[in-house]
Amino acid sequence: MSETLAALLADKDPCAAAIGAPGRAWMSYGELRSLSATVQARLRAFGVGAEDRVAIVLPNGPEIAAAFITIAQAAVTAPLNPAYQRDEYSFYLKDLQAKALVVSEGYDGPALAAAEPLGLRILRLHADAGGPAGCFRLEGKAASVPAPDGQPGPDAAALILHTSGTTSRPKIVPLLQSNLAASARHIGASLALTPADRCMNVMPLFHIHGLVAAVTASLAAGGSVWCAPGFDALKFFGWMAEAKPSWFTAVPTMHQAILARAARNKEVIVNHRLRFLRSSSASLPAQVMVELQQTFGAPVIEAYGMTEAAHQMACNPLPPRAQKPGSVGVAAGPMLRIAHEVENRLVDGTGEVVISGPNVTPGYEGNPAANAKNFFEDGGRRWFRTGDQGALDDEGYLRLTGRLKEIINRGGEKISPLEVDGILMEHPAVQQVVAFAMPHPKLGEEVAAAVVLREGQSATERDIRDFAAARMADFKVPRRVVILDEIPKGATGKLQRIGLAEKLGLGETA
Repeated sequence: MSETLAALLADKDPCAAAIGAPGRAWMSYGELRSLSATVQARLRAFGVGAEDRVAIVLPNGPEIAAAFITIAQAAVTAPLNPAYQRDEYSFYLKDLQAKALVVSEGYDGPALAAAEPLGLRILRLHADAGGPAGCFRLEGKAASVPAPDGQPGPDAAALILHTSGTTSRPKIVPLLQSNLAASARHIGASLALTPADRCMNVMPLFHIHGLVAAVTASLAAGGSVWCAPGFDALKFFGWMAEAKPSWFTAVPTMHQAILARAARNKEVIVNHRLRFLRSSSASLPAQVMVELQQTFGAPVIEAYGMTEAAHQMACNPLPPRAQKPGSVGVAAGPMLRIAHEVENRLVDGTGEVVISGPNVTPGYEGNPAANAKNFFEDGGRRWFRTGDQGALDDEGYLRLTGRLKEIINRGGEKISPLEVDGILMEHPAVQQVVAFAMPHPKLGEEVAAAVVLREGQSATERDIRDFAAARMADFKVPRRVVILDEIPKGATGKLQRIGLAEKLGLGETA
């Protein structure tokens, strides 16, 4: 049965803890429901209706968790990375067709500069520092005509995110109320979450991983989520002692940083036993999974997700079933199969991983070509192509064997190489550029670029990196820029990103 986010919260114990944060009292489910009603009324007064899109640019912490959950019950949310620069915000706000922007009370950054020329309604979030974690009020200019009241139904969009593509334009992924509710239920079932569970969130809340796996799944189960102000390996174990979580979810690079400090925090680990740890958004090295299990004395549940699936697709099961290091687990919500990499049909053996289920986006917005390429029907079901290559073993565990797409996966952050190309090509000395992934021992992949300079022009690697850093978020800036007389080409004369790191001798670097 299709659900909405409001329905997920409707039956929870009003006195139970819902949202927490360092040094703050807990917000109860009763307080969260009351805040949701207030936020909906405020949005309607600001002229924001159920189908209108609200961009959210807030720092990590309980306020963005509460803002997402409450606004998504009343309108369409679009959380954006606070690290973006003005040109990036301008693109995303235009592409989203956002009606309003939510920022902190004293914010005066690039998102505001990008929003004002577009005529967006600016809504200021005033956090209640003395109240329970996540409490806030929205202030803004009232509309001359309020928006009609009413809550979105299961088939209405609740969350809009962009996913990087190998085309020059990131694709818009609308996720419905029913998609988010289904995914939250799937994650809760795969992790056996109950109201007794508490998640300590260290994931960014502009990303599907934190929004759905940590926040929404916890609340759907009637549990609690304790929101750290971002990830900090130096503070992690102090937070763990305060939060007393039963689990946390993170990307592999975070897990590796936590392991590096675990030896000096054995007392915290012993005194605050976790039921399990979860890893997602990038491949977890098998040796890291084993070390985490040994260090925390708890199972490590690796999951496989992506934006188009409202996060989770597969998940290593809880004991007594086995966690298989190097595998991303078994189907955990949607149906998971293998398809022919070119033909629209399911196959046995190795091929492209495909999924079908209630958590899967209905399709990319305004992009029929991408939909035709990424969705197909077989056996009476609609299948989504993940772009990943893999195979299922006899027990239904999925092992990924490669990526068919050229997206750079930097520790879970997906980066379009063509977006990087476009920025570097604006440098006056650059004639030709190809951005690509190079191996990295901790992040999995890092951004690199091969560049040919214009005749008679000069530029150093540092010049080009500085140029990029002034125009894009830091995680997209190439860590290596190789200046060449000619970029290697494939047999057909095309510039090929895949394998370029190996051709140029860019191996693993710390």
